[in-house]
Amino acid sequence: MDGQRILCRLDDVPDGGAIAVPVDSATGGFELIVLRAGRRVFAYHNECPHAGRALDYVPGRFLVKDGRITCAAHGATFAVDTGACVGGPCRNGLLAVPVSVLADDAVAVVGVP
Repeated sequence: MDGQRILCRLDDVPDGGAIAVPVDSATGGFELIVLRAGRRVFAYHNECPHAGRALDYVPGRFLVKDGRITCAAHGATFAVDTGACVGGPCRNGLLAVPVSVLADDAVAVVGVP
């Protein structure tokens, strides 16, 4: 699958919720947040731009409600569909990663070299 990296399956992500997905890299790896709204998925680096810490309140568990994800540490809030900061102590949005739902319901990062 040139240009794609499978992260998970659509049904691994609760509708209206999020999961953490580890990604290996040449620099030791990082974690993505994969969020779902119906058949739409969104992915962001699991790092709050306010304080640089992970957004989950325990590993892999996120505060997601009404189309918003909230950083458990300081309450910065972001729009699930854009990653934009919509409240709390943040000046920038989340760092987005382009993802797509494939025909077999796999969720993949697109544009991987």
